[in-house]
Amino acid sequence: MNRRKYLQALGALFATGALGGTTAVAANSRSEKAADRADRAATLYNEAPTGIALPDIPEDNLNFFLANDLGRNGYYEQKTIAELMGKIAEQVDIEFVVAPGDIHHFNGVASTDDPLWMTNFELIYSHPDLMINWFTLCGNHEYRGNTQAVLDYGRVSRRWMINGRYYSKLFELDKEMAEIFFIDTTPLIERYRTNEDKYPDAGLQNIDEQMRWLESALAGSKAKWKIVTGHHPLYAQTEKSKSECEDMRRHVEPLLNKYKVDMYLCGHIHNFQHIQPAGSQVDYIVNSAGSLARKVQPIEGTKFCNDNAGFTLFSMNDQAITFYMINGQGKILYEYTRSK
Repeated sequence: MNRRKYLQALGALFATGALGGTTAVAANSRSEKAADRADRAATLYNEAPTGIALPDIPEDNLNFFLANDLGRNGYYEQKTIAELMGKIAEQVDIEFVVAPGDIHHFNGVASTDDPLWMTNFELIYSHPDLMINWFTLCGNHEYRGNTQAVLDYGRVSRRWMINGRYYSKLFELDKEMAEIFFIDTTPLIERYRTNEDKYPDAGLQNIDEQMRWLESALAGSKAKWKIVTGHHPLYAQTEKSKSECEDMRRHVEPLLNKYKVDMYLCGHIHNFQHIQPAGSQVDYIVNSAGSLARKVQPIEGTKFCNDNAGFTLFSMNDQAITFYMINGQGKILYEYTRSK
């Protein structure tokens, strides 16, 4: 039973008196108050947030957010976008958040006690409907700090789900399964690996071991839908070094093609992009920053691009994946469905 159905059922129990009540209240009064509580619960969890026009997204689908490049201590649009995510989560029944890196900008975190955990994450994403699993990764900014603290923070926060530097999660749909493979991309890029002063942990990671794991995990997956996510893009229009995408393609693209991965999700570029390279079956999704965005231009293979800050909502079932790129004002900028 999902969260919304649970609260509606709980309200119904109050309304029928099944959970009892204080004996000091007359039966009729108790029933009226219980019914009022049930009405308030139903309203809270079914009413569309003011000013946000969303399509009818089935709550029985697997619904999740993609959010990255967040950590600005609430500044720029971070707090506004976080509140919007919470409001939409009320309506859509979001089950989890995929957060592929740069939750902390600049120099990452120093420890699990670093105050940035509060100012970048806990006090920003504080809406009750965002108290769900956040499946996270290290981005290049986390690699400027203590990456082990990022891995260990799950012992502090129950919603911080990171099962190693790379891992996979299997999700049930109706009759089919979806699997998301989380990869650690900063060590795959040479300019980070060779800059020991700025990214001390990057060169310490065994990239051959990670790629062997990814190939084994993809080869063994029985899921109908396969999604890979990491912080850095394989394809994107970017003002950053072109070597980043080249390194990513060299390591990752052959496996995406070989094992017929459906989508690759990333961030890092701070704008929205959907790219379908010629001859590829993979949809490459660049999610914008949840705080400060950057300009973007189309390139070969671009289906859509936009320089607004925001996040992406995914809705999956046995037959299709639909995603909605949403800006900080709650406007759906782009919608796309992949079916099979």
